[in-house]
Amino acid sequence: MKLLSRNEELVLATIWRLQGNAYGVTIKDALNELSEKKWSFGAVYMPLDQLTQKEYVRKYESAPTGMRGGRSKVMYELTEDGKVALKEIRAIQNALWKDMPDFALGGK
Repeated sequence: MKLLSRNEELVLATIWRLQGNAYGVTIKDALNELSEKKWSFGAVYMPLDQLTQKEYVRKYESAPTGMRGGRSKVMYELTEDGKVALKEIRAIQNALWKDMPDFALGGK
């Protein structure tokens, strides 16, 4: 198993959430909303490139759209390996947090 960086994990999960509508702007906007932080395009495209190289994400061109003057969008979708990577990282996180006492996080 190849571990994911936190940014790779967030981008991969966001692509999954967007289900067929994942391209640079929608990924960035979703990350901004979910994390309540401002993501730059560089902060989005760097992990996208890494995930593409690891073959966890596949990129393809959409059909041309009138809103873009007839240009296509570069779309992203998870590969089967990407889905496995997300499941594995979630299993690791669940195991890590499983027996964490509430007081460790400032609870009572």
